[in-house]
Amino acid sequence: MKNKFLILITFVLLLAMSACSKGETTGSSTGSKESSKGKSELKLTLSAQPPTLDTVATNSVDSATVARNVFETLVTPNGNFQPTPMLAKSVDLSDDGKTYTFVLREGVKFHNGKEMTSEDVVASMNRWKEASVVAKDLLGDAVFEAKDKYTVTLQLQQPSSGVLNILASTKQFPAIMPKEIVDKATPEGVTEFIGTGPFKVAEVKQNQYIHLSKNKDYQPVEGKADGLAGKREALVDDVYFYIVKDAATRLSAIQTGEYDVNTDVYFEQYDTVKKDKNITTYPDQYGNLMAVYNKKSGLFTDQKMRQAINAAINTEDIMLATFSHKELFNLDHGYMSKDQKDWYTKKGLESYNQNDAKKAKELLKEAGYNGQEIKIIATSDYSEHYDSAVVLQSQLSKLGVNAKLETFDWPTLLEKRKDPSAWDILVTGYSTVTTPAQILYLNPNDHGWTNDAKIADLLAKINAAPSVAEAQPLWAELQEYASNEYVPVTPFGTYSLVAAARSNVKGFTIFQGPVVWNTSVQ
Repeated sequence: MKNKFLILITFVLLLAMSACSKGETTGSSTGSKESSKGKSELKLTLSAQPPTLDTVATNSVDSATVARNVFETLVTPNGNFQPTPMLAKSVDLSDDGKTYTFVLREGVKFHNGKEMTSEDVVASMNRWKEASVVAKDLLGDAVFEAKDKYTVTLQLQQPSSGVLNILASTKQFPAIMPKEIVDKATPEGVTEFIGTGPFKVAEVKQNQYIHLSKNKDYQPVEGKADGLAGKREALVDDVYFYIVKDAATRLSAIQTGEYDVNTDVYFEQYDTVKKDKNITTYPDQYGNLMAVYNKKSGLFTDQKMRQAINAAINTEDIMLATFSHKELFNLDHGYMSKDQKDWYTKKGLESYNQNDAKKAKELLKEAGYNGQEIKIIATSDYSEHYDSAVVLQSQLSKLGVNAKLETFDWPTLLEKRKDPSAWDILVTGYSTVTTPAQILYLNPNDHGWTNDAKIADLLAKINAAPSVAEAQPLWAELQEYASNEYVPVTPFGTYSLVAAARSNVKGFTIFQGPVVWNTSVQ
């Protein structure tokens, strides 16, 4: 007798249908009639050029922001981060927990007019499984296979409670593309961006804009919009994402109405934007801001060095200087968010925000530090990355550490961080994930190169646990060990990004980035 996971996931979908979208504000409900009386274009700003729109080839947030309108996935997260069917009509899990069966929606068309079938899904999912370091670790040698034209299976070596959460991730998400596009993909990504989403790519003008046009043949799922789940409707004909790197320019453009949505309000501008009666602000819980240590090459291969810097850092000063407003951040040591009740733990708290110069100097001495240069890298495209890196560099200099800060635009940083000889500390942000398996800085194949037997063993046990309840104590043990001893990173805290929309923008919501469908401009 099969475990009817279908019943559970259908129930989740029904909940999504009855719930209001978490990012929705008063008066946000809109429909096609309202759109027909409004403007045909929606203009948004991005603070950085996405390196590609192929989310399988990158974990760039800006790439996902644009690409989520073009590509869709088998399952997608609702407002509570629960995996909900999207291109899959149903999902069934076998009694032994090793076989997932995805029944696809029939008649779904790609932007090139071809119907999506199991061969496209299998090609897309197997490519993603090999490209995503998180998927590779969790799924191992598992393979997606086509059983018939509209049925795909995933056979695991052992049960894992995190499979659907990985498939519903918003970062480096498994976009479904035509098989012929996937077959021509290089390690750098695909060259044609053909998906099933409510918008299709019309033009990409490097460092200027990305133009999406309405997919008139789009076939939405039913159900009230919730998170990224539920009904998606293109209520404008054209969407433009303009690359505007300067924060002051983005502010001026949203104030004058040149652009409809500013997806990245500089934190020091928050008061100004919030007081403007013609603009609505949308704080969006993003994730963690932190310092990542290079554990593959250089000074920070020494655990004592990592412990020393961790002991020295005053995270409260960093977060206050970076965000200015306490409502936009939380001082928090956790690798998983406080909102994630299943995973959050206080273990490791004693090593957070120590601000202990004496302890740090003792550890530096034990590590044999003798004034060698420590290279901090960050991007200048995101103010929170740059500002926090500046404060960190200042704190380390006052400690007597020879710290040098180098900044790059976002695409360059994405390349630079791959080179273990190019940096010692990376200051960056990580978006919210739904399972520990998705935490990139704990993965030996990702930047930072965490390569520790105990962490690997605990992650493997967490991934193999048949339930979250059995995995949670293992996760608490891992976070305590990592925070107090191994120190792969130093968390500064969690924070919200801020988007702003003109008052004539209706239906706009936020969920791990701007949600463009179901949005109109009056």
